[in-house]
Amino acid sequence: MELTLFDKCVFEFIGTLILVLLGDGVCAACTLEKSKAKGAGWVVITLAWGFAVMCGVFVAGPYSGAHLNPAVTLGLAVAGGFAWNAVLPYMAAQMLGGFAGALLVYLFYYDHFNASSQNPDGMLGVFCTMPAIEHKSINFISELIATFVLVFCILALGTSGNTASFNGSTISVGGIGAFPVTALIMALGMSLGGTTGYAMNPARDLPPRIAHAILPLKGKRDSGWGYSWVPVFGPLVGAILAAGIYLIVYLG
Repeated sequence: MELTLFDKCVFEFIGTLILVLLGDGVCAACTLEKSKAKGAGWVVITLAWGFAVMCGVFVAGPYSGAHLNPAVTLGLAVAGGFAWNAVLPYMAAQMLGGFAGALLVYLFYYDHFNASSQNPDGMLGVFCTMPAIEHKSINFISELIATFVLVFCILALGTSGNTASFNGSTISVGGIGAFPVTALIMALGMSLGGTTGYAMNPARDLPPRIAHAILPLKGKRDSGWGYSWVPVFGPLVGAILAAGIYLIVYLG
């Protein structure tokens, strides 16, 4: 069955929803009061975010390509691997999926959010990223570099030397090939995530930030709007640069 663009966007929505549900979910589990996982730490968070990406890729990969990230969609389009007329619909689906995933995290941890009213920074951190040290120009560069590595490696995974086959069929990102992407996300989180929280994905940061702003969270702080542009434009610029370097190195 040939899928329409709308069908593919539905899978991008579902995949991104799962990504944010599980990713923001582990942040809630490790941060909110009275959670059995409270204090589990950064390693647990980075591992779970990697597995969250893997789950989203397994769900959406065979049908939409499982971009699950506007930066990935943009990078693929710049590199010539994705149709430009599908970029905005994919991005819209990803953003909506990110928002829906954040709402589900709120519902799931409703009582724990209420118990965490004395930790407004922690509640915000469940939904979106804020830097350990706020220095927006450096934070922007951090997000740019991390997303550059993400997109460049994803593009490199698609080169002939890195594709594999089994019984005559190419292994796709939505199949066994999801595991290298999972490892990549984990490595980026552990190595480059300590400064900004490694958004690397506007859909996992801006829509949940909007959810934080509109949800009736007891004792919440502001939603960090002065910083909000960094985890949106840093990843997008990083993706464009990664695609440009990819074209020079691999196809130039």
